[in-house]
Amino acid sequence: MSLFGQDRSFLHALTAADRRSLLAEGVRRVYEPGEVMIRERDTSAYVLALLSGWSVVSVGTERGSRLILALRGAGEVVGDLAAVDRGPRSASVTALGTVEAVAVSGDRFRRFLAARPHATALIMRQLATRLRSADVERRALASETVLQRLAARLVELAERAGRRADGGGTVLELPLPQHDLAAAIGATREAVAKALRLLREQDVVRTANRTVVVLDMPVLVLLAQGRARPGGNPAAASPPGV
Repeated sequence: MSLFGQDRSFLHALTAADRRSLLAEGVRRVYEPGEVMIRERDTSAYVLALLSGWSVVSVGTERGSRLILALRGAGEVVGDLAAVDRGPRSASVTALGTVEAVAVSGDRFRRFLAARPHATALIMRQLATRLRSADVERRALASETVLQRLAARLVELAERAGRRADGGGTVLELPLPQHDLAAAIGATREAVAKALRLLREQDVVRTANRTVVVLDMPVLVLLAQGRARPGGNPAAASPPGV
C-alpha cells in the first residue's frame, strides 16, 4: 500500500515545453494549511498542478470520519479524474501545509491532453497506478493488524519524506498528527496511540508534537512485513487488539 504517487510525477514526466504550456493554461493559487482545495462530491472540474507543498487526498466514511487515500506533492496533479470523466469529485484534497498550485479548467486540461498523446498516456498510467494501490489498500485493511499497517506507513513516510536526524534516526518531514495517521491506515486514533506507545517503549520510534522519528528502521520494516513485534522478535504475533 502506498500514500505516494509514482516516483516520477506527471509534471516532471512532461517535456519542458509541454509543462510550460500546461501551466500557462491556468492561474496560480496559494492554499493555506488546512484549506480544502477540492471537495468530495463537488461538481467542479478544474485540475490543480502542484508547484510546492503537500496535500492530503481523503474520503468521508459513513461513520463521519475520514480515510486518507494519498499524499500529493510538488509535480503532481490532482482533480484529473473529474476533469477526464466529468463526474463528481471522488475525494477531497486538503492542504497539509502551504501549497502553491496552478488551477487549470477541465476544458483546457482535456484539450491539452487531446493534443498530446504522450501526456494522455501519462495520465492513464497515473490512474492505473492509483487503482492498483487502492486494491492493495483494501487487501491490507482486511488482513493486516493496526500495528502492521502503521509500521508500513511509517516506513513509507521515512523513505519518501524523511531526513536524517542530528541525534540519529529519520525524522518524518510531513507533520501528520495521530488522527491523520489513523485516517491513513483505516484505524481509530486510540488504536494508533496504543501502537505508537508500543513502538516507543521498544525504542523503534520517538514521538513529539506532530513529529515522529524512526530510530530502528530494520525492526520497523519487519513489523510492516508481519515478521516481528516491538522488540525485534521475528515472526512473533502482534499484541491483541493491535
